[in-house]
Amino acid sequence: MDNTEKTITLFTTRVRQLILQFNEVKKENQELYDMVGQRDEEIKQLKAQLTQTQNDYNSLKMAKMLEITDGDLETAQKRVAKLIREVNKCITLLSEK
Repeated sequence: MDNTEKTITLFTTRVRQLILQFNEVKKENQELYDMVGQRDEEIKQLKAQLTQTQNDYNSLKMAKMLEITDGDLETAQKRVAKLIREVNKCITLLSEK
C-alpha cells in the first residue's frame, strides 16, 4: 500500500466513525425529544388538575360563605349581596376589555 491508499483507507474509516457517531447522537436526540414530550404532557395534566382543584376549592369556599348557621340569615344575605357586587365588578372589568 502506498501513502495515498493509506490516506484513503484512514479517511474512509474516519467517515464511517463519524456516521456511527451521528446515528448515535440522532438516536439520543430523539429520545430526549420524546422525554420532553412526555414531560410536556405531564405538565399539561398537572395544570389541568391544579385548575380543577382550585375550582373545587373556590366552590367549597363559596359554599362555606353561603352556609347559614344558627339562623344567621341577615349575615348570609350580606354575604350574598357582597358576592353579587364582586361578580358585577368582574363582569364590568371583562366587558371593558
